[in-house]
Amino acid sequence: MTKQPILINGRWDNEPSPLTFTPVNPSTGESFSDQYPISTLDTLKKMADYASGAAETLNHCSPDLIARFLESHAANIDQRRNEIAQVAHLETGLPYQPRLHETEMNRTIDQLRRTADCVRSRDWMTARIDTRLNLRSMYEPLGGAVLIIGPNNFPLAYNAIAGGDFAAAIAAGNPVIAKAHPLHPVTTRLLAECAHDAVLTLGLPGSTVQMFYQCEPDDGLAMIKLPQISSVGFTGSQRVGLELKRAADETGTPIYLELSSINPIFLLPAALEERCVEIANMIADSMLAGSGQQCTCPGMIVIPAGDLALAFSEQLSKRLSEAPPQVMLSADGVQGLHDSVQHLLHHGAEQLVGGHPISDAHAKYANTLLRIDASRYLQQPATMQREMFGVAAFIVVCQHDEQMIDIARTLEGNLTGTIHQGKNGQDKEQSARLTRALRPRVGRLIHNGVPTGVSVNPATVHGGPFPATGHPGFTAVGMPTSIHRFAALRCYDRVREGSLPPELRDANPTGTMRRFVDGEWTTGDAMPN
Repeated sequence: MTKQPILINGRWDNEPSPLTFTPVNPSTGESFSDQYPISTLDTLKKMADYASGAAETLNHCSPDLIARFLESHAANIDQRRNEIAQVAHLETGLPYQPRLHETEMNRTIDQLRRTADCVRSRDWMTARIDTRLNLRSMYEPLGGAVLIIGPNNFPLAYNAIAGGDFAAAIAAGNPVIAKAHPLHPVTTRLLAECAHDAVLTLGLPGSTVQMFYQCEPDDGLAMIKLPQISSVGFTGSQRVGLELKRAADETGTPIYLELSSINPIFLLPAALEERCVEIANMIADSMLAGSGQQCTCPGMIVIPAGDLALAFSEQLSKRLSEAPPQVMLSADGVQGLHDSVQHLLHHGAEQLVGGHPISDAHAKYANTLLRIDASRYLQQPATMQREMFGVAAFIVVCQHDEQMIDIARTLEGNLTGTIHQGKNGQDKEQSARLTRALRPRVGRLIHNGVPTGVSVNPATVHGGPFPATGHPGFTAVGMPTSIHRFAALRCYDRVREGSLPPELRDANPTGTMRRFVDGEWTTGDAMPN
């Protein structure tokens, strides 16, 4: 077996640690041929030191150079599209076509290019100038490394060295230390090669991007506390995320977490009367996307009791029963899903379909639907809000309208919340009440849709209250707003023109950059009195 190198300080180098791991094909249970190193704390400290040196240079790089890096990285990925998508398919079990080769690959490339456009415009810096007081402020690089820890379920679009967090951290002018996810290390190595080639081509500091595969948990926590680490981005489980947050809080290191969400959907009576089967099919499609392993997958469906509720449940059960179980990311993921399903059954849920692993497969689980009465749910709402990470959801049946409002008020923070209402306004009052109850509890409020399919758009919010994320004021998707997670707001008080960043000088540096000058947004020059 070949032991793969890590990317450190501008070169591919061997990790001296003898500890390794070998990834497994989730479709077959067979191990891949190469081994990947588990890095030591000494190596992680060296990476942080190298990144600290790069930060000083990047702090003074022109936005055009940063933008060119993002575009070059995107072009390199596009050129190797077939190879990367094929490897990601083998490592994750996700479909090669269209999921990886087209949908997720296009999103990854597009968000890098869109980020480059944001960098060139410089609008994300939100420069503010008060000429009377000669007081000026803007967002700038943090001055240290950003540690990005990628998730298991999006090997491209959220990858630690190619995804949205990576693009945002680089856009703000920070060096990135990327931690690969152990379920897809080969994919991450290929993406790291694309980033490294772009660094070399443009002459950026070698430690602008570095990458390691895995480390011991305690070493990872120690790394977060290093003074050279200026911020952390993490997408993954609530248990791990909270451990990272406790470590970051000890040193005041900003950490941005995307953790868990059940993404409730509320179906009002008029919506069921109009399009019961249509909504059931829509939700089934949403649940089945990506083998249910999406942070916006619908996990809880609240419906009014009656004949239409029965028809809805039967149609959704039929769709899930007929759909073949999909390969999940790992056997551990199957076990985690089964544990969550059993937890809900133990607390009073009734099994409609599924509820068990597929015995003749390495990483498959039967598509699952559970049901519980609203009164039973309301006796234990915190216990019932258990994320089932896979094709699984539970239906809550309400005997009267007020129970829907009560359920909405019990919800923890979620990435999304959805309401299906009558198209002619028949349930306008109940919809308005539900909207008011859901609004502070979800990051993205949806009417008559499904939560999956996050648009990479400046108006998108992919975030929400705890425990969906660690901070409700930020989004992990959508430029330029997601850049602010990895930037520092800094002020210049009566600093001379020649010592100011170009973006805060009197003359507009591009002629098109939008700045808030003396109380107005403008692309014009500042005109001191």
